[in-house]
Amino acid sequence: MVPQPMGSVAALWRHPIKSHGREALDRVTLIKGQTMPWDRRWAVTHDRSRDSDGWDVCRNFMIGAITPALAGLWARLDTATATVTLSHVELGDLTFRPDDSEDIARFLEWVAPLTGDGPQPRGIVSAGDRGMTDSDFASLSVMSTASHDAVANAVGGPLEQTRWRGNIWLDGFAAWDEFNWYGRGLRIGDVMLDIVDPIERCAHTRANPVTGQRDLDTVAVLRDRFGHTDFGVYAIVTQGGTIELGDTAEVI
Repeated sequence: MVPQPMGSVAALWRHPIKSHGREALDRVTLIKGQTMPWDRRWAVTHDRSRDSDGWDVCRNFMIGAITPALAGLWARLDTATATVTLSHVELGDLTFRPDDSEDIARFLEWVAPLTGDGPQPRGIVSAGDRGMTDSDFASLSVMSTASHDAVANAVGGPLEQTRWRGNIWLDGFAAWDEFNWYGRGLRIGDVMLDIVDPIERCAHTRANPVTGQRDLDTVAVLRDRFGHTDFGVYAIVTQGGTIELGDTAEVI
């Protein structure tokens, strides 16, 4: 019997507001057919957005690919009150409820200095448990630390993992091995994920996740050094359960 690739969970992240921050987690309970709970639950509309009810394509909202300064936002979420605290090195902190109209007004005023001459934020909409994923299906993003290290080596210096905005990071696999997993399953404890598609990368990853300044053309590095512009893979939860840091991950 051929042994199956095995690794472990190195990091867990959720992103409460699309393109507006990330939050590290120690453990998470996943539900069949859904995204990571509270991940990309909200998205910020802009002055060019069309009306949307629930999920829509990413360019209908404020995103880091168009407004890179948004990459410098970090988030903390209180799930009991649906309250988000955003932090930025220049703006400080803002605590607000994205479902509260008065709080939305405070948020729009607070975030305005980051938007420059591009699209201007106008409101917040919710996708509920569906999440405003970049895929047109409810997905999680799975990343490999070895693949990240390969890119870091290619650029010849430190590279922040948070540029890639992954939900689940895995240790112990060979670089780019995740691209061999399409149509296969990933077991983490009681959880089962189906690996379905690569994640094609855009200009968002060019922005530094602390400063929000574009300082590295990551898409060009992927294309010129590795022959593709993908990083990470999309996964679908086919069996729910709880996973936490250090859990064993097995490709089956």
